[in-house]
Amino acid sequence: MFAKGQTVIQLMEQLAPRHVAMEGDKIGLQLGTLQKEIKQVLVALDVNQEVVDEAIRIGADLIIAHHAIIFRPLAQLQTDTPAGRLYEKLIKHDIAVYISHTNLDVTEGGMNDWMAEALGIESTDSMEDVHTDKLFKLVVFVPKDHHQKVLEAVLNAGAGHIGNYSHCSFNIEGYGTFLPGEGSDPFIGQPGKLERAEEIRMETIVPASLRSKVIQAMLKNHPYEEVAYDLYPMDLKGRTFGLGRVGKLKEPTTLGEYAELVKRELEVPFVRVVGDMEKKIRKAAVIGGSGGKYWRSAQFRGADVLVTGDVDYHTAQDALAAGIAFIDPGHNAEKIMKRKVADWLSAKLAEQRSATKVAASEVNTEVFVVR
Repeated sequence: MFAKGQTVIQLMEQLAPRHVAMEGDKIGLQLGTLQKEIKQVLVALDVNQEVVDEAIRIGADLIIAHHAIIFRPLAQLQTDTPAGRLYEKLIKHDIAVYISHTNLDVTEGGMNDWMAEALGIESTDSMEDVHTDKLFKLVVFVPKDHHQKVLEAVLNAGAGHIGNYSHCSFNIEGYGTFLPGEGSDPFIGQPGKLERAEEIRMETIVPASLRSKVIQAMLKNHPYEEVAYDLYPMDLKGRTFGLGRVGKLKEPTTLGEYAELVKRELEVPFVRVVGDMEKKIRKAAVIGGSGGKYWRSAQFRGADVLVTGDVDYHTAQDALAAGIAFIDPGHNAEKIMKRKVADWLSAKLAEQRSATKVAASEVNTEVFVVR
């Protein structure tokens, strides 16, 4: 059985939640519909004519890409322009395009973690915080014999996480009173008669991003017709998502040697290097895409070098003068996401026993050639 488009995207957003994307980022469904069965997914860095031809060739119904195909509002859609021809071909072949960009960059186990792992950067921290989940305390009163069922439901929905601990809750027994009114259908007691029931006050932590999911799970498993519960905002910080990664290398090396490692591990044809090739590199930072402007954040966190793409001349001058090196593998180094996303999504679909297949694009979208 093939997965519906919405199901594929729900799985994708487990990896890269929409709410952690940077403000204004062009993410989500950009073309086509998800209201259909998806037999084949193609994961790509960019969507150009060659990638669309590849999608047609393998029978893809959906492309999941990192870079948006629509950056600004369209005043018109002319099919005699390069962009127009691209959209026309996608529409004619009923291929939807979904974008996962900065949300894939900042998420745990996403783009910047993959790049850091490839480059031997250990015990990583984020370079620049982007999003912190607000936390709420959920308090709900549950009849004693339904307590375990409701508790498991809300914890399985994502409640109860504090730092590195999960399934956190507090539970205390007591008595609840209520008087069912006319027209009610109480789980316990009778209309018009004051009822006294053994209940458990259950408390747990709920992140804002999972609030609706947790409440729905609680209501679905709670036996009462009218559920008594409260949500309190908390000062305690929740999970933080950030751009880039910085950490110590497995082994100290020189800038020149590290540049060769970056070139090899990110499978790029060339790198540009700013700094003394003999400089000792013990701590490195990496950020996918165009991250040159974050060199001060990298240096503040103790990095000797920042690996990122699209570094401009004056930014390189400023960083060099301040004592931090650059290794620029180009923007296309983000192609590491193709195989990683394809493997992750394939595994999730297999868990659901879906027949939907996922392939990593084999098209090289690098636009630069060194002669």
